[in-house]
Amino acid sequence: MDGGLVFVLVALALAFAFLLRAVKIVPQGHVYTVERFGRYTHSLTPGLGLIVPFVDSIGNKVNVMETVVDVPSQEVITRDNAMVTVDGVVFFQVLDAAKASYEVNFLENAILNLTMTNIRTVMGGMDLDELLSQRDAINARLLNVVDDATHPWGVKVTRIEIKDIAPPRDIVDSMARQMKAERDKRAAILEAEGKRQASILAAEGEKQAAILEAEGRREAAYRDAEAREREAEAEAKATTVVSEAIAAGDVQAINYFVAGKYIEALKAIATSPNQKLVLMPLEAASVIGAIGGIGDIAREAFGDGGPGGAPRRVSSGSVPRTGGE
Repeated sequence: MDGGLVFVLVALALAFAFLLRAVKIVPQGHVYTVERFGRYTHSLTPGLGLIVPFVDSIGNKVNVMETVVDVPSQEVITRDNAMVTVDGVVFFQVLDAAKASYEVNFLENAILNLTMTNIRTVMGGMDLDELLSQRDAINARLLNVVDDATHPWGVKVTRIEIKDIAPPRDIVDSMARQMKAERDKRAAILEAEGKRQASILAAEGEKQAAILEAEGRREAAYRDAEAREREAEAEAKATTVVSEAIAAGDVQAINYFVAGKYIEALKAIATSPNQKLVLMPLEAASVIGAIGGIGDIAREAFGDGGPGGAPRRVSSGSVPRTGGE
C-alpha cells in the first residue's frame, strides 16, 4: 500500500469523524444546548442541527414537553391544630432550555421541594373545614406561588392538584356524627314545615267550607223570605178580594174566608208532633155553620139555588145552613 492511499483513507476517516461531530439530530419535544469551550452559545431545536466539531459540544438535552411530577404524602398541621396527610401532583413545562439548564440544578427536584414547602404554608394557614371544602382555592393559590417562583428558571407550572386530604380517624368519626346530626336537623325541619303547611291548608279548607255554608244559609234565608213575601202578598190579595166581596154585599165570602182559616188551624193542631190527645171545647154549631157557608158558596157557584133557597140533599147527608145572609 503506497503512501497516497493511506493519506486518502486517513482523510476520509477524519472527514467522517468531523461530520459525525458536526451534525446533530434533535428529536421532537427536546432542545439541546450548545456550549463552546464550556460556555453556552445557542440551542438546537428539533430537527437537523450543525455545530463546529471539536469546538462546540452539546451541554444539556432538555425535555420541553409537559412533565408530571408526583408530590409525595406529607403531614400538615392546620390552623385549628388538626393533623392531615396531603399528597398531590404538579404539571410543568420548560419554556427556556438555557435557563432551565443553567439557572437551577436538578430542576424536577427543585420544583418538587418548592411545591411541598408551599403546600405546608398554604394549607397550614387554613382550618380543616376550609381544606375539605375549598380544594380549588388551594390549588389556585399553590399554582400562583409556585409559578412565580419557577419563572426565573424558564419553567411554566401549568397545574397543581391536591389529590387527597386524609384527616385522622377520630376527626373523620366526629365529622360523620356532625353530618348525621345536620341531616337529622334538616329532616325535623322539613317534617315540621310539612305539618305546618298541612295545618294551613286544612284551616283554609275549613274557612272555605264555612264561607260556602254561610253563603248557602244566606241564600236559603233569602229564598225563605221571598217565599214568605209571596205568601203574604197572596194572603193580602185574598184578603183584598174578600173585603171587596163583602163591601159588594156578598156575605158568603166572609164565611168562606173564616171557614178556611178555621180548618187550617184545626189541621195544625191535629198534625202537631208533640200532641197525642187533643181535647178541644169547640162549638159544633160554629164549625157546622162555617161548613154550611162553604156549601152555600158552592151552590151559588153551580147555580143550584139562590142565597135564600133550601139546602140540597147529597148522598153523604145534609149540611144545615147556620150562617146568616
